[in-house]
Amino acid sequence: MERSNETSVSEFIFLGFSALVGFQQLLFVVFLLLYLFTLGTNAVILSTILLERALHTPMYFFLGILSSFETSYTFIIVPKMLVDLLAQKKTISFVGCAIQMLTFLFLGCSHSFLLAAMGYDRYVAICHPLHYTVLMRHWMCLGLVAAACACGFTVALVTTSLVFHLPFHSSNQLHHFFCDISPVLKLASHHTRHSQMVIFMLGVFVLVIPLLLILASYIRIISAVLKIPSTGGRYKAFSTCASHLIVVTVHYGCASFIYLRPKTNYTSGQDALISVSYTILTPLFNPMIYSLRNKEFKAALWRLMGQNLCFKH
Repeated sequence: MERSNETSVSEFIFLGFSALVGFQQLLFVVFLLLYLFTLGTNAVILSTILLERALHTPMYFFLGILSSFETSYTFIIVPKMLVDLLAQKKTISFVGCAIQMLTFLFLGCSHSFLLAAMGYDRYVAICHPLHYTVLMRHWMCLGLVAAACACGFTVALVTTSLVFHLPFHSSNQLHHFFCDISPVLKLASHHTRHSQMVIFMLGVFVLVIPLLLILASYIRIISAVLKIPSTGGRYKAFSTCASHLIVVTVHYGCASFIYLRPKTNYTSGQDALISVSYTILTPLFNPMIYSLRNKEFKAALWRLMGQNLCFKH
């Protein structure tokens, strides 16, 4: 779409926490501590999976990729947000905003498809345990991750291109703390129903299709588990899926609220609050939910810590 002769926007000003002027230093301290704890937690999880051969299985391979995505996710948003909390002028260039949106959407969309791959892994483990090692070979796991990343990057590239090819000539005040789709789209001088519909359909593709695949996996899983005669066996089978179900509920709940509702219901303050949960809190809790609920992972972590202590002594 061609730009008019009016002056185009060259930078955006973040107004995400402008209503909390007196609390921005406190928010900086709280978010910094949460961010450091997130980085430390994910670093422990990744190093444990890499160093412990007992964890070199498909489930922990996917958990390691998930943890990497969560860490990369925070790199895109949180450091800039922390700087802006202490800065007088909270700006980002037009190109920088596009890059941030592209990277953020790539990781977020890939995350959705990765959760579907993890659901398939649980389906094979419970419904076809004797063929698990054959069906979930290393090349299969790599292929699922590659497919998730390819789908995520394609959706992110198309969406970002549609948004930033629109003309921006009016306001440059972004009522958010990072370059998300709805607040940026709201600043466009005019946008067609066609572009809105394409972006909405891409959101449906990213959120609904993986969720349907996950539901299909769990329908088969529940059917298989109910056939297990012992109560202990059924509990053990369900417990291996509990962490995945919790993460799926949180991820799709927040993402659906933000991206699958009419744009007329867009409220900057409410969306900023939800965005804080999935940009700061979710990357902290998701890997912890997987690791702390898993006895095998905790045993490997204690074993690794014990080996390090013995080595130092």
